[in-house]
Amino acid sequence: MEMAKTEPPVELEVAGRSLEVTNPSKVFFSARGETKLDLVCYYLAVGEGALRGVRERPTVLKRYPNGAEGEFFYQKRVPKSRPAWLETVTVAFPSGREAEELCPTDVAHICWAANLGCLDLNPWPVRRADVDHPDELRVDLDPQPGLSFDQVRRVALEVRQVLDEHGLTGYPKTSGSRGIHVNVRIETRWDFTAVRRAALALAREVERRLPGIATSKWWKEERGEAVFIDYNQNARDRTVASAYSVRANPEGRVSCPIEWEEVESVEPGDLTIATVPALYTERGDPSAPIDDVAQSLESLLELARRDEEEGLGDAPWPPHFAKAEGEPRRVAPSRRSTT
Repeated sequence: MEMAKTEPPVELEVAGRSLEVTNPSKVFFSARGETKLDLVCYYLAVGEGALRGVRERPTVLKRYPNGAEGEFFYQKRVPKSRPAWLETVTVAFPSGREAEELCPTDVAHICWAANLGCLDLNPWPVRRADVDHPDELRVDLDPQPGLSFDQVRRVALEVRQVLDEHGLTGYPKTSGSRGIHVNVRIETRWDFTAVRRAALALAREVERRLPGIATSKWWKEERGEAVFIDYNQNARDRTVASAYSVRANPEGRVSCPIEWEEVESVEPGDLTIATVPALYTERGDPSAPIDDVAQSLESLLELARRDEEEGLGDAPWPPHFAKAEGEPRRVAPSRRSTT
């Protein structure tokens, strides 16, 4: 019996490091037939922008060994078999357990992850110099099924207005799926609990201004036809696809930074692994200034304090977190006992 031929790897020089791309012609995105090598070359094309979103951050490996439409798994601990130059950092989870995670310091780290089948990059909102104090507040706008992207646009623009009123500058990007993300660079003065508290206050303020259009309700049955502002993305060990990450869909849509002026007109389906490199070359990275100024959360935390004085306490945490002080019952309203 004739043995199947093994495809030889492609050798690349990235950031002064030697890198192999195995199974380079394996199709990862079916809509146009982009391969694993195309994925790696995409990250080379947008390298500086992609690195800006993950530089020196603990990064979870979300691996799709058979491409965007195949099954995936999370790998929080870097493999033992890895290049000697690969940088890592140890982080602690809510359970108290620890893991050594990827810590990208150059584009070679990103391409190494892409060769493992990592389509999107999922970094923590901290840097390795201080893994307990976030330097980024993340606003994740997640529309309920069936909602139009126009509703997401409206909520995103209201988020901008609230941020402006609290002296904060946010940097928007498409999620690469159906939503929009807004990242805010902050001072490393607050722990995860405080940053989440600020994010919850922001979500509730937007909800007050856009009732029925935006919601901070954790339980899906309470959200109605609204865009969920996921405040829990700011809890420890929660990650969001970073800037220029390629998402798991047949078209290879990208979580692409945009200007605020583009929110009203951007079409997420136009921003793909096939189109973003040329756009990046033409105009650069709209989120490039994000690291220029670290901003204060004091105004949002004051808003949180006022909410609490008016009876708005904590909101539910994700299920794998320990019960928090002041947290309401962590059970969907329809399942609560009436006795």
